Amino acid sequence: MSSQSSALFSPLQLGDLTLDNRIVVSPMCQYAATDGVAEDWHLMNLGQYAMGAAGLVFVEATAVTPQGRISPKCLSLHNDACENGLKRIVDFCKQYGVSKIGIQLAHAGRKASTHPPSGGGKPLQDDEGAWPTIAPSALPYDSDWHVPHALSLDDIAELRQHFLDAAARSLRIGFDVIELHGGHGYLLHQFMSPISNRRDDQYGGSLENRIRLPLEIMADLRALVPSGYPLGIRISATDWVDGGWTPEETVVLCQRMKEIGCDFVDITSGALDPRQKIPLGPGYQVPFAEKVKREAEITTMTVGMIRDPHLAEKIVSGGQADLIALARGMMYDPRWAWHAAITLGAETPYAPQYARANPRAWPLAFPELD
Repeated sequence: MSSQSSALFSPLQLGDLTLDNRIVVSPMCQYAATDGVAEDWHLMNLGQYAMGAAGLVFVEATAVTPQGRISPKCLSLHNDACENGLKRIVDFCKQYGVSKIGIQLAHAGRKASTHPPSGGGKPLQDDEGAWPTIAPSALPYDSDWHVPHALSLDDIAELRQHFLDAAARSLRIGFDVIELHGGHGYLLHQFMSPISNRRDDQYGGSLENRIRLPLEIMADLRALVPSGYPLGIRISATDWVDGGWTPEETVVLCQRMKEIGCDFVDITSGALDPRQKIPLGPGYQVPFAEKVKREAEITTMTVGMIRDPHLAEKIVSGGQADLIALARGMMYDPRWAWHAAITLGAETPYAPQYARANPRAWPLAFPELD
């Protein structure tokens, strides 16, 4: 199978940007930053993925304010130190790697001010450096979590500016793609879901009102970035809780996003409410992506336990999604794209320093390729 006959290894256009293939390294929190600034860990972690031939590598969820971080060890992009730390890493990845580099801009909202997962993931206490959290409504994530401050209209206007400022820094850094985080129970998702949004103004109540803020922020970014610059958003397609956000609402949001110039949507699910019940399994979120791609007619990414290259190929070739994102599968095998290409008989780029590792460069070591 050549790259031309492998759907997974065919190029894809996002705005004016061409991806070499449909493989994406999903944003993955590393809990290794210092005061929001990327460190050597991020250089190593993202550098290895940039060498691994995915079409697009995302930096982890990066908060637009210090208060928007999930934990004290998460990245943010609110000052020059944060900008310089990420620029060092992006410059390295572009000099030596073969992948395009994207950033996911985020705000954790009521799920901020927590310990990293390795420390239990629970909310920080006052003597542990806890900070005030915000949300559309003063409703905590769970009974033992911080009660967030309900944002005023002035607060919302300020928040929009924070996203714009972080996007401007992202452009200066040299990111090829910007994605908003509108899923996993974080702030934009909190506005979208009726479980977490009980407002009675223009940002609450009806679907039109609940999706107003993510649409406004996307429109703000579209007006900021150059024409043809790719913008996307991650969306949880369902809360997996009765009375929550639904796949049908996801389609409406994606249709509206497309109308204002969003280039792609990254479809995930859940994490808004601890009552969720998720039927996990390989490709368990693909039906949501397929629904969005079919009904909203927008470039769509899917994610979730897709480790088998044949499954990834089937999803793309069958038109269920345009892009396949891997997270833990990439941690387990940062060269997943290399190995998938061999499995599918396709070609994928290698960094010059690694070109001699391509099995086709030493076929005697790979007799199974004959």
